[in-house]
Amino acid sequence: MRLISGDIMDYRNKTVLKGLEIINLFKHHEQLSLLDLVKMTNLPKSTLHRMVITLESEGYLKKVDYNNNTSWYTLGLALLELGHLVEQRLEIRKIALPTMMKLRDQVNEAVNLIVMDGMEAVYIEKVDTSHPVRVYTRVGRRAPLYAGACPRILLSYLADEEIERIIPQFNFSKIGDGTITDEKELRQMILETRKKGFTISYSELENGSAAVAMPIRGYNGKVIAGLSIAGPIERFGKDRVPLLLDELDWAVKEISQNMGYMQVR
Repeated sequence: MRLISGDIMDYRNKTVLKGLEIINLFKHHEQLSLLDLVKMTNLPKSTLHRMVITLESEGYLKKVDYNNNTSWYTLGLALLELGHLVEQRLEIRKIALPTMMKLRDQVNEAVNLIVMDGMEAVYIEKVDTSHPVRVYTRVGRRAPLYAGACPRILLSYLADEEIERIIPQFNFSKIGDGTITDEKELRQMILETRKKGFTISYSELENGSAAVAMPIRGYNGKVIAGLSIAGPIERFGKDRVPLLLDELDWAVKEISQNMGYMQVR
């Protein structure tokens, strides 16, 4: 549904807005009591208390005890984590781009940088091939984590418990002829990806397309992004894929190292 400007205020969720209003109060106040929040928001104390308890349980607020009858709150670490993720994603675009351009020049295929956002992957940077025949993608494009080489590389390197939480929530659907829509097959692909250190897709996000992908690691060793080489299937034959993987391997190692990852030899 397309919204015109006059409809936006009516469409916004009032509960979410009130929660954001509470958080935004801490921009100018390091700590606030429950009574302070009641006065500043004009919400009933019982309503405000439920909202504050919810924000606290999710880590967006933190209760500070002073051994008295007043409940004081400050911002929680969840916001710091979100801010770090935003900063990291902006940083990795800047750090990865020179390597991506070198990789593109080596293989003359499109190179994509992708990060996880919820149960989707988001393309945050790309460099195109000079070939007139190419695979369509764009910065900002989203794809489910089960479909395509680059999204699946992110899924494969999540913690086991996170994978078990996410997979049952997938609404599997065919995007291309090769899209994996069987949970058992997806789990097998995850195991193979972890064993090999890469994954390959054919016609998963677009018919006639192919891609190879590998993980990028941050300073703590965790996978923070995926890098892929993508193009038409006819340029990703069995004789060429090993060469593409060799080129991709040095690229992800270079980006990971520049992001602070020290590989154990």
